Parts: sequence; structure tokens; C-alpha cells
Amino acid sequence: MTEIEYKDIHEFKKDDLQDLFLSVGWSSGHFPKKLQIAMKNFETVISAWDDDKLVGMVCVMDDGVMNAYVHYLLVRPEYQDKGIGKELVSRVKEIYKDYLRIIVVGYDEEIGFYENCGFEKAEDASPLFITDLWT
Repeated sequence: MTEIEYKDIHEFKKDDLQDLFLSVGWSSGHFPKKLQIAMKNFETVISAWDDDKLVGMVCVMDDGVMNAYVHYLLVRPEYQDKGIGKELVSRVKEIYKDYLRIIVVGYDEEIGFYENCGFEKAEDASPLFITDLWT
């Protein structure tokens, strides 16, 4: 593994997005054209690269002043536990340091990671969603 390069870009090849999303088992990887469009629409996209290989990314939506929502945070399994996810979160925290809150919905097995990054689990709230994605 070479040194990881972080980029603030919104243009991605379909195959790069598909490979990254499917590497972590996310069904959105089956819709690479839609992912390409989504990347262009996110306010913030920071990607992690090992040479020309997309190995991680974080995508954030925000209201411009108070709330930022981390929508995607993913790192290829073979690159996990190397500080890439933590670096992506750190960059998001710096970008949104003047906002009142940064919100992320994490799966139960990810809660420890997010808590290590400074997030706190809400005791009185639960994530809700409607989806047409399939696995």
C-alpha cells in the first residue's frame, strides 16, 4: 500500500464506485450510474485513493449553516483499520466545525467506530427509512 491520497472531487468512474460500494456489500453499488449523479449532487465528497484505486470515501449533505448529514462513509475491507475512515471523518469535522451538529446513521456493528470519532449515540431516537434498494 502506498501513501493514501485524499481528494475533494465529485467526478468518478462508474467502475470505481461500483467496486467500492460492492466491496462493503452495499446494494447501492448495483446502481453505479445513479451513484455518479449522486456524487455530483453531494455538497462534500472526500475520497481516499491508493494510486489509482478508490479505497474509501465520505459524502455529506448539509443545510448550509446548522446541520450536516454524513450519508456515505465506506472503506474497502482490505483497507480498514488503517486510519482511513478516521481521517475521512476528521476532514468532515474540520469542514463543518462551525455547524451546530454533524449527524450519521451507523449500523450497530459500526457504533464503536463512530464513538471513537467523537459521535454520541442518541438514546431517544431511532433511524427510519424507506428504500427500494435490493441486496
